[in-house]
Amino acid sequence: MKVLVIGSGAREHALCRSLSLDPAVTALHCAPGNAGIAEVAELHQVDALDGAAVSALAVKLGADLVVVGPEAPLVAGVADAVRETGVPVFGPSKEAARLEGSKAFAKDVMAAAGVPTARSYVCTTAEAVDAALGAFGAPYVVKDDGLAAGKGVVVTGDADAAKAHAAACERVVIEEYLDGPEVSLFAVTDGETVVPLQPAQDFKRALDGDEGPNTGGMGAYSPLPWADPGLVDEVLRTVLQPTVDEMRRRGTPFSGLLYAGLAITGRGVRVIEFNARFGDPETQVVLARLQTPLAGVLMAAATGGLAHLEPLRWSDDAAVTVVVASQNYPGTPRTGDPITGLEEVAAQDAPHAYVLHAGTRRDGDAVLSAGGRVLSVTATGKDLTEARDRAYTAVSRIRLEGSQHRSDIAASAAAKA
Repeated sequence: MKVLVIGSGAREHALCRSLSLDPAVTALHCAPGNAGIAEVAELHQVDALDGAAVSALAVKLGADLVVVGPEAPLVAGVADAVRETGVPVFGPSKEAARLEGSKAFAKDVMAAAGVPTARSYVCTTAEAVDAALGAFGAPYVVKDDGLAAGKGVVVTGDADAAKAHAAACERVVIEEYLDGPEVSLFAVTDGETVVPLQPAQDFKRALDGDEGPNTGGMGAYSPLPWADPGLVDEVLRTVLQPTVDEMRRRGTPFSGLLYAGLAITGRGVRVIEFNARFGDPETQVVLARLQTPLAGVLMAAATGGLAHLEPLRWSDDAAVTVVVASQNYPGTPRTGDPITGLEEVAAQDAPHAYVLHAGTRRDGDAVLSAGGRVLSVTATGKDLTEARDRAYTAVSRIRLEGSQHRSDIAASAAAKA
């Protein structure tokens, strides 16, 4: 099977790493990729948002499957363009990707499907914003209705900060605050059958102790030793399957990866948001534990064959990912700095720990930083404590001037396990 992965982040590196280990994959390509992905896949320069260019590349390569990683190409309709050429695609259509592209649309779908979620108001004027904030009270939750690369949500006790964020957006969804721990649960679907993966928890705030601004994610872990054993089955029954059924009923079936961001509240499970693709950095830990070869799972979703798929097999090991970010992230990140120590990790920590590249590029023999989140250092172990130790040992070998990372990823869960 020849596979083309679209994207350039650590999520795509995780996907490419898993696909490269799959004996069914005979050729692996990625566009545009990054310095780390280049070690396991052949890179191609293409505008990931240009459906015609991506389609032409897939046809030229004779790809049997195209996997669209990031949300922006999905919302732009890249999967549709590739499907029109007859090449199977893992990733929803432009219409279906509105589940992520518009928070208001997602709320409408959830209401129709009877999916439990936070009460909310869609606001386009300052007066409506004031009324909604007053109705719910602090802490205030204000979400940009469109894509915002994981940074469009403000949760604050400061009404002025909430209003300022709303004013900077064309349209916002203001909703009640959901208490309780958050869980990310991915599901692979072909538009009818839904196959959930293992849950993970990520860390959105930039600093230890969940302080600092929201980011795209500073780390993740799986499994969740504190979660109810019946959580996945409950979410499949009350959230994932009803949403997929509702999308099909509307004539816009959702196939690909449906990502439910959940809050485990005192009143039960509530959906915070949907995403239309693998999440970053949760993908890094979920795929680290998946034993079933990945290509066949993605192909079954792309071709309507999930009902015939064998049950997924999972490692009992735990996995932890720690994100190494550049100086000043999540503001305007400093880039162009050399990254060293990668060879040390490969020589001394593999196979239990490895580095997935996000914002990197190669300059001759050097690897340079090229974005905000630069690396995802991922490790596995018999439990979360061992996985954490291995991940942070690997992080300590990496040198990037001004870099930052959280030191408490999975610490609380490991202590309670």
